[in-house]
Amino acid sequence: MQYWQKFQAAIIFYTCLPLNSKQILDFRGIAIYAPLVGILIGMAIATVDFGLAILKPNPNLISLRSLIVILLGLLITGGLHLDGAMDTADGLAVTEPHRRLEVMADSHTGAFGAMAAIAILLLKIIGLATISEHRFWILASLWSWARWGQLRAIMAYPYLKKVGKGKFHQEGLHHWQVWLVASLLIAANLAMGWIYQSIYLAIMLTAIAISTTWLIGAWLNRQLGGHTGDTYGAIVEWTEAIGLFAIAYL
Repeated sequence: MQYWQKFQAAIIFYTCLPLNSKQILDFRGIAIYAPLVGILIGMAIATVDFGLAILKPNPNLISLRSLIVILLGLLITGGLHLDGAMDTADGLAVTEPHRRLEVMADSHTGAFGAMAAIAILLLKIIGLATISEHRFWILASLWSWARWGQLRAIMAYPYLKKVGKGKFHQEGLHHWQVWLVASLLIAANLAMGWIYQSIYLAIMLTAIAISTTWLIGAWLNRQLGGHTGDTYGAIVEWTEAIGLFAIAYL
């Protein structure tokens, strides 16, 4: 029952799905469920993509399907992670390092935040539109790996604020949990590769996801000296965007 309540809390926190709980939810420790929430979001938007392909099996409409799918993913999360990526971009644009957190906390979006949002959405839409096969698998995998990157950053780097929405994520999180989730995601990719007889794609997808999310988290830590809730969102968004683009390119 406790695990189900934590999972409910994770869904309520990370998405805008109309899930109501009659009990008071404790959001501490929900980060471990983020990759599972990512799988569900990826599967949901991939299911819509599959349905649209059956409804109108026209390869010329793949770009339109990709646009709908990416915007649906944004709707499900309520722009939670994209907002963090935008705030992070605005903060990093400041030349004085001591002012970066102050700028990131500002609710107003600056020019760099807007440009970051446009770049992320374009990379996702164009990247997905270029991928014609195994879209369901790729979306579910990347969306879960992106949130594993957030999980690793929570474990590996200090949180820069005394209070904040991201502060409670570190409570109750253990190193072994993070690596157990990574092992399960790797095993799932290899299993899908065996089923679809595409081990190359499984290895490539895993390598791109791990390296991208790891490097983004490390780079943000180097720039800021740690992480905040905004940078966790930035890791998710940039991993999804760069991951789709890299898979499409390769």
